[in-house]
Amino acid sequence: MNGVLPFPDIGEIALSIGPIDLRWYGMAYAVGLLLGWVYVRRLVEQDQYWGGSSGIKSSHIDDFLLWATLGVVLGGRAGYVLFYQPSYYFENPEKIFYLTEGGMAFHGAILTGGIVTYIFARVKDINFLSLADAACAAIPLGLFFGRIANFINGELWGRVTDVPWAMIFPDSDGQPRHPSQLYEAALEGILLFIILRFATHVYRKLEQPGYVAGLFLAGYGLARGFVEHFYRQPDLEHPISIHTPLTAGLLYSIPMVIIGIYLIYRSKTKTLAN
Repeated sequence: MNGVLPFPDIGEIALSIGPIDLRWYGMAYAVGLLLGWVYVRRLVEQDQYWGGSSGIKSSHIDDFLLWATLGVVLGGRAGYVLFYQPSYYFENPEKIFYLTEGGMAFHGAILTGGIVTYIFARVKDINFLSLADAACAAIPLGLFFGRIANFINGELWGRVTDVPWAMIFPDSDGQPRHPSQLYEAALEGILLFIILRFATHVYRKLEQPGYVAGLFLAGYGLARGFVEHFYRQPDLEHPISIHTPLTAGLLYSIPMVIIGIYLIYRSKTKTLAN
């Protein structure tokens, strides 16, 4: 078909070891968490970007990895169940625990991730917003790999289009669609990481606790909302799509933008020395 790129049907299984199948989505979460751990660990060790000591030790980040993993996985699953498919899972509660069947929501992951970060900071007696800044600086790495996994799985595709790079996804209706997963990988992953990198390493915004976390929340919300509104195929059966002109992902992103702007504004009057 002219004007349509062939979809690279790689399959959902990344690697099989005996009876165990490692799926691309699970691998994406694992790689994102491990790369994030390495990046954050390195970041908190560089005092010059914090205007002095960050107050966070490398050992703190080692301990935080387990907390963050539990928060992301449990929150992502709970968010998907409650925000996107509540009626299905209320009728089939045993399916909630079938993680290998997919179904994670970043909005749920970031909510529980924030709670876990706050509790961890209190337990370890470190600055919550500084820890959140360090963690948020690395999150786009995980988002990038997650969106690439969405693309490989042929899920969460875009709206019908006639652009030259349109694709026909295996389980769609056979119409050429935007590869919106790649758009999100570029915006939420690559572009947002670069923006945060400039904030941390060029403009030294880690000296203002909450700024980087706020910039991440606002940036993610805007990027996600942009792709949701213009390119990603909405879930037309979701109650939000039925009763409003908004998609679920767009509506859930609005509070992130508001909170992000608030944190940026608040950070202008705060420094690590306060």
